[in-house]
Amino acid sequence: MPDCPANISRDEERRAIILSGDSLSKIAQREYGNASEWTRIFEANRGLISHPDLIHPGQVLTIPSDR
Repeated sequence: MPDCPANISRDEERRAIILSGDSLSKIAQREYGNASEWTRIFEANRGLISHPDLIHPGQVLTIPSDR
């Protein structure tokens, strides 16, 4: 997996800190190699984000592990 400053760990359940300019699709591309996988990140973080376009720098999101 590519090195990415937003990653805190590469364990089973990873976390990502939202950076300025990030979107769920950009994070999905970085994490999974496929921007369309953004829904996995959104679903895993419904308690933190109510709309996929409303993420903010500094938020810490759970990144579900690869299947």
